[in-house]
Amino acid sequence: MKPFFSVIIPLYNKEKFIEATLKSVLNQNFKNFEVIIVDDGSSDSSFKVVSQIKDSKTSIFKQENKGVSFARNLGIEKAKGKYIALLDADDYWHTNHLLELKKLIDTFPKAGLFCNNYEVYYTDTIYKPAKFNFDFKEDCLIVKDFFKASVTNSVAWTSGVAFTKEKFNAVGGFNTILKTAQDLDLWIKLALKYDVAFNPIITMSYKIHVDNSLSKSKYNDIRYEFINNFTEEEKTNPSLKLYLDINRFAVALRCKMNDEEVLYKKLKSEIDFNNLNYKQKFLLNCPKWILKLAKGVHGLLIKNGVYFSANK
Repeated sequence: MKPFFSVIIPLYNKEKFIEATLKSVLNQNFKNFEVIIVDDGSSDSSFKVVSQIKDSKTSIFKQENKGVSFARNLGIEKAKGKYIALLDADDYWHTNHLLELKKLIDTFPKAGLFCNNYEVYYTDTIYKPAKFNFDFKEDCLIVKDFFKASVTNSVAWTSGVAFTKEKFNAVGGFNTILKTAQDLDLWIKLALKYDVAFNPIITMSYKIHVDNSLSKSKYNDIRYEFINNFTEEEKTNPSLKLYLDINRFAVALRCKMNDEEVLYKKLKSEIDFNNLNYKQKFLLNCPKWILKLAKGVHGLLIKNGVYFSANK
C-alpha cells in the first residue's frame, strides 16, 4: 500500500538525538507512513545508530556532505508517499503528530502548506508554546496572513509541516545554494502561491538549545541573500515586507555582534523602521556591549524559566 506520509529526516552528526527522534516517528498513532533518512556525510556514529534500528518502514541513504538542502531534496525525490512530512534529527514528535497533520489535510485538502503547532525547548527542561501573531482557538484554520502571523515564531516550522511533492516541486524545492534559512525560503515560496493551513494542537518539540542545530549556522551573508531573494515580491506585499524586515533586524544584530559592519549598515538601510517596535529600534542602534549584556541577561532569564522576545 502506498504510504500516506513520507517522513524525511536529514542526518548530520546527531548521534545523541537521532534514536529518540526516530522512535518518536515509529511510535506514531497514525501508521500509514514510510521514513527516509538521508545521512549527509556524518563524521560521528549517527549512521551506525540508525542502522541498528531495524524497522520495515525505514530506509536509509548515505551521501557525501553536501548540506541539508541536498539531503532533504534527495529524501523527497525518493519518497513514495502522497504527502511529505519533515523532521530534523534533533527534534521530537508527540505520538499524535501525523494523526493531527492528516486531520488538517482532510479539513483543507487544497492548501499548499500544512502546519501543526509546536513547543520550543530553550533548555533540556524549560519550554514554551510557540508565539504567533494571530488569534486562534482549537479548530483547524487557514492562516489569513502567514507573514504577519509569523513575525515572532514562524507558523511553519521544519519539523511540524507537510506538503505534497507536486507543490514542493512547483516552487523549486529547497534552495541548495543557501546554507541556512532554506526552510524559511521554502515557506515563503509556498505561502506566496498557496493557502497555509494551521492546526492549533501542539504535536512537536523544537529543541532550539541543541548545539549544531540545523538552524544555528552563522552565515550572515547567506541570510542576507535569502532575504533579498524576495525584494520584488515585498514591494507589493506589505506583510512580506514586515516579515523580511524582522529578519533583516535579526541578521543585523548578528552582524553587529560579529563586527560585520558593512553588512550591518546595508541591512539597516533596507529596513522600513515603521516595521520595528521600540525595543527593536533600541537594540539595532545600541552599542555592541549593550547587546552582549542583553544576551547574557536573556540567557540567565531563560535558565530561570523566563523568556521574552524583542519581537513583542
